[in-house]
Amino acid sequence: MDWYKKSMGRDFPDSKEDPGVHSVARIFNYYKTHGYKTIVMGASFRNIGEIIELAGCDKITISPSLLAELAKAEASLVTLKLNRESPSCAAFPQDTSKLVDLTQSAFLFAHNEDPMAVEKLAEGIRNFNKDTRTLEATIQKLMA
Repeated sequence: MDWYKKSMGRDFPDSKEDPGVHSVARIFNYYKTHGYKTIVMGASFRNIGEIIELAGCDKITISPSLLAELAKAEASLVTLKLNRESPSCAAFPQDTSKLVDLTQSAFLFAHNEDPMAVEKLAEGIRNFNKDTRTLEATIQKLMA
C-alpha cells in the first residue's frame, strides 16, 4: 500500500479499496478458478480491516497486536470473502480468464508494464541479498 500511497498521492482508508487487498484477492481467485495447487498467503497487514477483507485466504500472517484487535472484534463482523470452492466472488469481481502461455520476452514486457511490480521485486531481491550477507557474516562470527 505504501507504494500506491506514494505514487497515487492518497490514502486508502477503506480496506475494501486497498490495492494490496485487491492484489491478493485477484491472485487467490485466479489460482483457485484454474485449479492451481498452490497456497496464497496475505501478509504485511496494517489494520484488521485488511485482514477481514481477505477472510478465506489460504494463509495469512497476523502480528500479535492485530491478532489482539481481532480477538476483541465481534465474530459476526467476519464473513467469508474469499472462497476456494467459488473463487470469483462478488466482493472482488474480475476477469479470471486463463492467461495464455507466455514466452519469456512477453512475460518481461508485461511485468515491465506494472511499475509497482518492477520496483518492489527489485527492492525485494536487494533486501534478500543484503539479509543473506548479514546472516552469512553472523554465522561466520559464530563459527570463529
